[in-house]
Amino acid sequence: MSTGEHRTCRRGPDPVRVDRLGTVEYLAAWDAQRAHAEARRAGTGPDVLMLLEHPSVYTAGKRTQPEDRPTDGTPVVDVDRGGRITWHGPGQLVGYPIVALAEPLDVVDYVRRLEEALIAVVAGLGVTAAGRVEGRSGVWLPADATRPERKIGAIGVRVQGGVTLHGFALNCEPDLGAFDRIVPCGITDAGVTSLAAELGRPVPVAEVVDPMATAVLDALDGRLAVSEHPVAKADAPAGLDLRLHPALG
Repeated sequence: MSTGEHRTCRRGPDPVRVDRLGTVEYLAAWDAQRAHAEARRAGTGPDVLMLLEHPSVYTAGKRTQPEDRPTDGTPVVDVDRGGRITWHGPGQLVGYPIVALAEPLDVVDYVRRLEEALIAVVAGLGVTAAGRVEGRSGVWLPADATRPERKIGAIGVRVQGGVTLHGFALNCEPDLGAFDRIVPCGITDAGVTSLAAELGRPVPVAEVVDPMATAVLDALDGRLAVSEHPVAKADAPAGLDLRLHPALG
């Protein structure tokens, strides 16, 4: 899957501005995303990478099914990204790259670059088995003797007027019990994990912010090439097709 060359996926040559924002309410961050995107489309603002945490919130992408949602009445914010339902909250690093993509647009390539950045960061921290499961977006760990394959990083994006919105979430040390109320990303035959769970130590978001900023910028501009990181996918139960489009998760 290597690109074979160092090339940017961004339209313009100016640097990406990195905003390290701490904790931001989801709807406030969504408003900021849209304002940055409008400015980028108008040529009045730069490419921006927003890095932050959210207070606990469930968000549902356009492909969310009724059975994915919480059954206890927990509120859900419906959003315009791809993919299905997920959770954001304390202990999870969320990244929103608001960048103008080069033409012709290649959304799958963009998603693969975000995955590559996440894989590089978790590998640098010692989670070296992370990679991709065929047919599913995001970053995964392989099944072992006691656990199914597990998602450590999720991706859900939208491209509007050639500018990206939404982005990725990396589980550093969140309360994984928050995922128990939903069917994360609509996937019923796999689990969710975190850096802290895999490494057996605290991994605060603050430890991950700077490496993630570097990796995302390197991936977008081709200094970090997209490579194969296959994770063997466990067989699905007979009669079920659980694959997602590569641009969704």
